[in-house]
Amino acid sequence: MKIIRYLKNHLVCHGIMDGELVQPISDIRRMITHGDQVPLSDVKLLAPAAPTKIICAGLNYKDHAEEMGLPIPEQPVIFLKPPSAILEPGGTIPYPMMTHRIDYEAELAVVIGKTAKGVRQDTALDYVLGYTCINDVTARDLQKMDGQWTLAKSFDGFAPFGPWIETEIDPGDLLVEAYLNGERKQSSSTANLIFPVAYLVSFISQVMTLYAGDVIATGTPLGTGRMEKGDEIEVRISGIGSLINAIES
Repeated sequence: MKIIRYLKNHLVCHGIMDGELVQPISDIRRMITHGDQVPLSDVKLLAPAAPTKIICAGLNYKDHAEEMGLPIPEQPVIFLKPPSAILEPGGTIPYPMMTHRIDYEAELAVVIGKTAKGVRQDTALDYVLGYTCINDVTARDLQKMDGQWTLAKSFDGFAPFGPWIETEIDPGDLLVEAYLNGERKQSSSTANLIFPVAYLVSFISQVMTLYAGDVIATGTPLGTGRMEKGDEIEVRISGIGSLINAIES
């Protein structure tokens, strides 16, 4: 099932995709439908969730840690992106004046379906609504200058995710790719995650309460790189689809 969040007649709605049609739903938790289907072409896609927070796992692929010249972590490296960083599918990623280099980071995103606090790893996936694509856009020059990563990763528009939430896939072995102007730059599988999805959900829930709609970005593989003004970046994940955004010119 593909769940979307969209704008129609100035109202924010949720719906279930049915080919090129959308079935509106009034209760995303219980999937209660209402009204008639509407053409997908008649709505504007928004980021498919409205999280209270975006929790990111850094250095969660061994090859990316090596690429960055950093040791393999013994436990998840966690940082946050604010909700103000959210950008919809097709939205334009800004190029802030404070930075001279912004990088793409293709990642699988986990969308929480119900409140999770202190959950066990063996039940963690019960708290997941589904999965989507996210681009952990990073001002790489600022990241290297700073002692922590919040500044480099928190600009408005630095968390594009979508285009929808896929509820019926196993996150254990999904192909994660990034294409810059049509050229493949990243390619790996979630089977290579150092800390898999269930571990991350459980670990993070020991620290902070996860609420319905919160998003966990699971980390990026080898091959992160620079985006220039006017570029187009695509995050593609098997079983989900693709998230496409342009960089402001």
